[in-house]
Amino acid sequence: TSLLLMAGIVVAVGLCRRLTRRRLRSHPRLCTFFLEMFSTFQICACTNELCLLGNAEPKPHTGLTLTYGFTVLHGLTLPGSTCNPCGTLQPMWGGGTSVKMGGLKIGAQFVAAVLARVFMHFLWRLEMAEPHFGALSQGCSNPMQTTETQAFCIELLFSVVFQLTILRVESINPKYRVHLIALLITMLVYAGGNLTGAIFNPALAFSLHPNCFYDKFWSYSLVYWIAPSLGKFLIFYVI
Repeated sequence: TSLLLMAGIVVAVGLCRRLTRRRLRSHPRLCTFFLEMFSTFQICACTNELCLLGNAEPKPHTGLTLTYGFTVLHGLTLPGSTCNPCGTLQPMWGGGTSVKMGGLKIGAQFVAAVLARVFMHFLWRLEMAEPHFGALSQGCSNPMQTTETQAFCIELLFSVVFQLTILRVESINPKYRVHLIALLITMLVYAGGNLTGAIFNPALAFSLHPNCFYDKFWSYSLVYWIAPSLGKFLIFYVI
């Protein structure tokens, strides 16, 4: 049921993106906003559901396989979207995107993060699948299973590795590139998922753990917002 739910989300987002391109072709800024919002919504909604399946047996093989598979699916179905505020910073810094357009995309990503969380809560209340039972009573699931300093360093390092890889594989055929990126993300999740969740995406982190940001705003914003963003700025000085 969970897999069918995520497949339905992917199909629905694909239809919304196609409709957006057709109807808002003459309004580029509005079109960009909705395309980025729908794309980020897909990633956030599917990842929320994947988190519930992370404890499925056999562990961790099931969770890692689903992570790889859906990362490939996102890469194939969401071309042209960054879905990550850190990824949006690069063209803004390099002058390829105006500050206004970059801010519009980041705004769309956080709007999508909130909408995805609300949407998934609505579906979890229906209890259509076994993993949904009790999902709403978790509150802050506390993905940070280490010290704040170590968590900061892990998310910073993962952000640097991820963003640097994205830059290095730009010239590779897209059909192969999505598999390389999916493999990297799966490896990072395996390496640090039990410590910080290996998120390195501020919008996704807010969608997955909003209650944690309410309870411990400074700690979680430092680890899941500032660390990935700082990692992106470090890339600017490396390349």
